Amino acid sequence: MSSSKTTATTNQVRASHILIKHQGSRRKASWKDPEGRVIMNTTRDSAVSQLKAIRDDIVSGKAKFDDLATRLSDCSSAKRGGDLGPFGRGQMQKPFEEATYALKVGEISDIVDTDSGVHIIMRTG
Repeated sequence: MSSSKTTATTNQVRASHILIKHQGSRRKASWKDPEGRVIMNTTRDSAVSQLKAIRDDIVSGKAKFDDLATRLSDCSSAKRGGDLGPFGRGQMQKPFEEATYALKVGEISDIVDTDSGVHIIMRTG
């Protein structure tokens, strides 16, 4: 049996994401919308539609994940191209964690719902 410290380090993943916040998001403000004016007028359906279009552009090769994350993500990780760095189990909201661990490196998730908003996640490590 390995100690939990060893397990945590070896079982870490790394991911980038694009977050679109909406009316149901826990925090209705972001670096691009500090007053939350856009977010408060964005329905979940609208956020999902935006994210699906973004995902299509990435998957088709029309755009790069990190470029779109930098411009469009409501998360402060946008300035790093959406990179969240390495993390282990129990560090992210459960739906986000489960989606990330289910991906192979280089794969992009479908839409993932959390209290923060809707995301697409690309596993990078």
